[in-house]
Amino acid sequence: MSHSHNIASSEFADLCQSQIKLLNKGLGAMWGAIYLTREVAQSQEKQLLLFTTYPLPSSELPSQITEIDLPKFLQQITSHSKINSRNLAVDSKTNKNLTVPKIQGDSVTKELILPLVHRDKMMGLLISKRKDRYWNQQELEQAKTIAQTLAIARFIEQQSQWYQKQLRIQQSINNWQQEQLGTLLHQLRNPLTALRTFSKLLIKRLLSDERNQSIAQNILQQSDRLSQLIDKFAAEVEEQPTASHSLTLSTTSVRLSEAENKPHNFLLPENTEKIEKVDINNLLETLVNTVSAIAKAQKINLIADIPANLPPVKGNLSALAEVLHNLLDNAVKYTPEKGQITIRIIDEDDLLGIAIEDSGYGIPEADKAHLFERHFRGIQAAGDIPGTGLGLAIAKQLVEQMEGKIEVISPNNISNNSELPGTIFIVWLSVAPID
Repeated sequence: MSHSHNIASSEFADLCQSQIKLLNKGLGAMWGAIYLTREVAQSQEKQLLLFTTYPLPSSELPSQITEIDLPKFLQQITSHSKINSRNLAVDSKTNKNLTVPKIQGDSVTKELILPLVHRDKMMGLLISKRKDRYWNQQELEQAKTIAQTLAIARFIEQQSQWYQKQLRIQQSINNWQQEQLGTLLHQLRNPLTALRTFSKLLIKRLLSDERNQSIAQNILQQSDRLSQLIDKFAAEVEEQPTASHSLTLSTTSVRLSEAENKPHNFLLPENTEKIEKVDINNLLETLVNTVSAIAKAQKINLIADIPANLPPVKGNLSALAEVLHNLLDNAVKYTPEKGQITIRIIDEDDLLGIAIEDSGYGIPEADKAHLFERHFRGIQAAGDIPGTGLGLAIAKQLVEQMEGKIEVISPNNISNNSELPGTIFIVWLSVAPID
């Protein structure tokens, strides 16, 4: 028994040994050998390398086997556009297609050469020899079946090796990305800390009734939010596997299963499934203060038509703030200069609707069906307005987690300008019961 060239796994070697033994014990062969193909580096040519023999070691192979020019033989049979091990067996002395020979006496020996072929891909040769009798048609078919079994096994192993290589490449890329993200997150913290410090200093120096006090407060709030996002993202990055972890098909499957069980969108507000009473007045006051400065810079008129003493709604404060901020951000982005954005409240029985209206570009009818899909931007993708197509998908997900719904109306008939039909988004939530 002999193995060489380390071009296949030990499991495949064991299979080869079992199949050659089957030829020897079941069909009376004297010995068998298996050659495997290997691509020559930086060349499209292939080599035939002796992989395993049984029962003789390779050093004791009969001299007759060296009479075959295996590389030349390989070139001859692979020159065909299609090859099939089921219809090709070769006599070693003539290199011609083998037919069932006539009986000429027990002293005559024959070597059987079968290509290992699967899906028109040549992967090696099976060579077997016996001297007591010739191969009849039934035996030849059995030998071809063995060759086909080995060919399929070798094909599967090569596919597995290719996937393992791709996984190693992907792991290397992931490791590089993690290093870059770690560096970026570290560098972001310094200017963010400085921004938060400056905000706190401004708040201390400004009088409580000064107009800029609210702006400084908003800067601090957004800085705190950004700091939380960075911390959560950094923690998630640190949990990812590094180069020290062995990446295999089995471990990858386990990690994919673990990832499927993890909550998606880990950067979204935590505990969004926790339903509580949310004070709409305080929330909208904070958001209006934040967005008004941005709208003013874009020369957009922001109107907040919000009654005092609104009843609380059933929801989640952090999640609802994220939803409304996304909708207001979209309204600002898609409303041109001198446009108008209105925030108003709709009270219907046990539901409270928070409506955000704009006099912007509107939403084409064809885009409405896909509006809440992740990364969908529709016609806006062809424009110069930046975006990722995630804001509305995130908003819809969070609203549904709060047992509410989100409605879109476009055109909204605020403007008579057909080029600026406008849009209304309404977030509907249940009114919280009075204690």
